[in-house]
Amino acid sequence: MGRRHGIRNSNSFAQKKRNQKNKQKDVWDPAKARMNYVDTVRESEAFSKYYKIQNVVPENEWDEMISTLQETLPTSFRITGGKMEACAMLDVIEGQFFQELLSAGVEPGADIKPPKQLPWYPDRLAWQLDISRKDIRRSEAYYRLHNFLIAETSTGNISRQEAVSMIPPLVLDVKPHHKVLDMCAAPGSKTAQLIEMLHADQQPGDPPPEGFVVANDMDNTRCYMLVHQLKRLSSPCVVIVNHDASQLPSMQMPAADGTLSPIKFDRILCDVPCTGDGTLRKNPDIWPKWNAANGNNLHGIQYRVARRGLELLTVGGRMVYSTCSLNPIENEAVIHRILKECEDAVELVDISASLPGLKYKPGMTTWTPCSKDLTGYEKYEDVPEQYQTQVRPSMFAPSKDDAGKFNLDRCIRILPHMQNTGGFFVAALQKVKVLPWEARPKVTETAAAVPETNGESNASDETKEASEEEKQTKGPPKKRRRMQGYKEDPFVFFTEDEELWPILQECYDLKPELSCTSFLTRCTVGKKKNIYFTTPALRDLIKTNEDRLKVTELVQIFCLIIFLLLTDSNLHYLFILFCSL
Repeated sequence: MGRRHGIRNSNSFAQKKRNQKNKQKDVWDPAKARMNYVDTVRESEAFSKYYKIQNVVPENEWDEMISTLQETLPTSFRITGGKMEACAMLDVIEGQFFQELLSAGVEPGADIKPPKQLPWYPDRLAWQLDISRKDIRRSEAYYRLHNFLIAETSTGNISRQEAVSMIPPLVLDVKPHHKVLDMCAAPGSKTAQLIEMLHADQQPGDPPPEGFVVANDMDNTRCYMLVHQLKRLSSPCVVIVNHDASQLPSMQMPAADGTLSPIKFDRILCDVPCTGDGTLRKNPDIWPKWNAANGNNLHGIQYRVARRGLELLTVGGRMVYSTCSLNPIENEAVIHRILKECEDAVELVDISASLPGLKYKPGMTTWTPCSKDLTGYEKYEDVPEQYQTQVRPSMFAPSKDDAGKFNLDRCIRILPHMQNTGGFFVAALQKVKVLPWEARPKVTETAAAVPETNGESNASDETKEASEEEKQTKGPPKKRRRMQGYKEDPFVFFTEDEELWPILQECYDLKPELSCTSFLTRCTVGKKKNIYFTTPALRDLIKTNEDRLKVTELVQIFCLIIFLLLTDSNLHYLFILFCSL
């Protein structure tokens, strides 16, 4: 039966719920009201006590750092795209919007703060605006600039990104031929930088670069946030995968002789999960929740993610470890643990020359692990039994005699008051040889040694007996680990006889050297409404690792919009092209 219109039961459950909600709308309960960010108390006694114990800044800079943390973070953005496009966009922003901003009037008594160029970002393409929502409302020039930035961000010409967040990709030094892994990629601002670096030397009409970016995140929802961020770039050189970074599967690719060889990445960005107390300026709700145990609890997962990253890194490659935390337990302690276990296979890189104009503190060589009650411990033996699961031996600083060989001062610690930014930590690690546990031969079960005899039959009999005993003691074969989480639609690559290919070639005048086997869809039956494009290298990676790699998304190139009329009994497709091939 269809819905019967005009008949409503006034005593229905749904109507009762509606009436109840309407009654509650007029009653304001201050106990349940959400505290506004403006009213949040931006101070924490535990935070101050802990970081004074750690000596993250000299005593004479402490008040300046705290007062800066209590202020709202300025807006920052960078101009994206190729060299020519970026320079043209910079001319528009400087010549029109910044000039209008400086010459326009605002309310009497208002202080106009001119835009500041970030001195350490190349080619003057990153800027900082110290404006608030009130400034935007009271000045037409601010309002126009604000709307322009939003519009250009949606098209991918501008990326609104925290200033210190731009640093790790710069330190990574990505080249167009590099295989790059972003282990904890969402929400994707750093990943976008990595992709832009791959395309840095590409001119109109050039083929895509040889390198690619594998962007991973553990959270499936955040993976789709990553899709939204990266689709603006329309790059075929990126694939988004959904795995726990600490257990990221090993991948293979076909070699020149047709055999499969393991993939080792040239560059890895390891921006690990952290407490985020370096973001207090934009996330003031962290102030009342802050406690020392949070950093201790994350130390283990941060170490495991970094260790897995080094295993996937090629010899001679570089991995950048970063957090938006000020806590040495999440920063230097993790790096010290990694260097100690890797022995001389990994070393810290001096990156000071990569960032001219950036003000920072060198990495710390001494720190004091604390329990939740903010009691500091000089050595693990001093930790009470009740806190020994929270404060672990790996969290302690190296001894004075050993501190020099780890070069922890090559890490960089960016503090908010130095250049009016957030707090951040960056360390660049280079793998100079295979890791100690990679070099060890794998232990395999073999049959017991057979003594030499003159009779061949005796030797064969003993071998048979040994193999039978091995079968009895070996047990059942291990089950393959199943991929957890949300099951994605399959990737179906075009074949040479794909019926849509001639239509696309004719409609968009695609180059003859462009292979149809780099195009794919996400459906096996029905209309192919969305068509994706990728490079040959990523195509081989996806096809070779489809049983071990959970791929979330690729770049979408064509989208089926509408069917045209039948002409000569042939149905023609109308596609919209998302990016130029």
